[in-house]
Amino acid sequence: MRIGELAERAGTSARTLRYYEQHGLIEARRTTNGYREYDERDLRLVREIRSLLDIGFNLEDTRPFVECLRSGRASGAECPASIEVLSRKLADLDSCIARLQAVRDLVRSEFEQAIEEEQ
Repeated sequence: MRIGELAERAGTSARTLRYYEQHGLIEARRTTNGYREYDERDLRLVREIRSLLDIGFNLEDTRPFVECLRSGRASGAECPASIEVLSRKLADLDSCIARLQAVRDLVRSEFEQAIEEEQ
């Protein structure tokens, strides 16, 4: 399939696909007339990248997942490098949640004090 079809099927733009290619996440084959050519494996890679970006991973974090899929694994999360990225992301999320909980507790305390003073 050509770049436009891949973009449409993956729910992204041709520009984004060229960006992924520039960063080595996908690799187009070239036809004799120079058109980029992709297959179903590339679609799967792009969907994996998009899925990870949608949940907050950065582009470089997607690389181990892409490489894992390229190695023939059923899931991009099955390889040690992917598991390391998942572990790091989970720790980041836990830290963020803890900070948000502390802020929530502070705001709740201020709110409760304000209500008591008003009565």
